Amino acid sequence: VRQPGGAAAVTFTMAAGPPPPLDPRVFPAFREEGFGDKFLRKTRENPLVPLGCLCTVGVLTYGLISFKRGNTRRSQLMMRARILAQGFTFAALLGGMVVTALKSRQ
Repeated sequence: VRQPGGAAAVTFTMAAGPPPPLDPRVFPAFREEGFGDKFLRKTRENPLVPLGCLCTVGVLTYGLISFKRGNTRRSQLMMRARILAQGFTFAALLGGMVVTALKSRQ
């Protein structure tokens, strides 16, 4: 079918018969995911991020204790180690995001 101006019109036809019935029992029931459930799921997906966070907090705490005791050399060393632990955590986070993105493409 040609429209004035040369554009072709497309027509769609409905399938014969009534539409399929909607059965409410077929739809899945989703429950609200709480903080604990989400934390456990995310930890299972990428266990290196919580490990890196724990390492960062541990090194930071030890560095602050060393600073309070007056051991400035060890305190500086722990602050540098904290930076490394934060870098590890960030790399684990980025790596997890890349893996998740690649999984969603497949």
